[in-house]
Amino acid sequence: MTGRTTRTPLRVGLVGYGLAGSVFHAPLIAATEGLALDTVVTSNPERQEQARAEFPDVRTVATPDDLFAHADDLDLIVIASPNKTHVALATTALKAGLPVVVDKPIAGTAAEARELAALAEQHSLLLSVFQNRRWDNDFLTLRKLIAEGELGDVWRFESRFERWRPQPKGGWRESGDPAEIGGLLYDLGSHVVDQALALFGPAASVYAESDIRRPGAETDDDTFFALTHTNGVRSHLYVSATTAQLGPRFRVLGSKAGYVKYGLDPQEADLRDGKRPGTSDSWGQEPESLYGRVGAGESPLTGGGRPEPTLPSDYPAYYAAVAAALRDGAPNPVTALEAAATLDVLEAARRSARDGVTVTL
Repeated sequence: MTGRTTRTPLRVGLVGYGLAGSVFHAPLIAATEGLALDTVVTSNPERQEQARAEFPDVRTVATPDDLFAHADDLDLIVIASPNKTHVALATTALKAGLPVVVDKPIAGTAAEARELAALAEQHSLLLSVFQNRRWDNDFLTLRKLIAEGELGDVWRFESRFERWRPQPKGGWRESGDPAEIGGLLYDLGSHVVDQALALFGPAASVYAESDIRRPGAETDDDTFFALTHTNGVRSHLYVSATTAQLGPRFRVLGSKAGYVKYGLDPQEADLRDGKRPGTSDSWGQEPESLYGRVGAGESPLTGGGRPEPTLPSDYPAYYAAVAAALRDGAPNPVTALEAAATLDVLEAARRSARDGVTVTL
């Protein structure tokens, strides 16, 4: 960190301007008080033009080397490039003395994530992982219900991140090359596992089923995880691109009541549509028609239970927490060691699905 006044925005270098960089990171960085999007790295001329059009003051460079050549002018590096580049870029940034945010998954293995965590600690630098779906509206609402004891002791947590995409889209996310760290196991799986661990703590064992369903697909597109947490909670997690009828996003069963919530948090769709945090009081708000229901003894689809108002979504809270961590020493919103615990589960799930066994952690 440079010796700058607390009133001067921290200058951010963003590596990657594909989906993650342009839809999530750049708009959220720009909307965060105390942060300024300074430089975007992309070799694609169209994406360079897009970045300059959306953020007129931003500089664009073609390669990470170009960015690190003026590392002294920056206060934070955000890595939103393809998964296979995360470890090398984060290592370079930390060795250059720069705090780092890495999009999930931070690495391909838990061991690599822990090595990065050790490097960050060695240099006394922030290393944070962008697990944005801890700030989804349904997750925030569920966490509140659990904290208030509305469900009693939670026995089973069902979480679905399902889509209907019968034709593969291609690209590195659907590549069968293990070096790309693609497939739903590491993509959507990173979200549902992180949420389960954040809510219910460490997993003691993992069972998984993972399939390639679509003609022409190269990597998993339909995966199920069963986690047994050390506290006895069981998490059943589904990620799929082949779900013709979508199930509830959450179905959580406890000793007093259950919570069922349909529909996906609106923030990704809003960001894709060009909407920006801070420009409207309605950011992250959900209509009453999409509220989940809390109750016992009857299906929510036949009127069972009561509607539970959904808390507002809040992706901007992640980067606000990053800024507070850098300026004031506030807690890191998502640590590399937390991300390593998620990768422990993902690696165990891959082994379980391959060998047909339950893996003990």
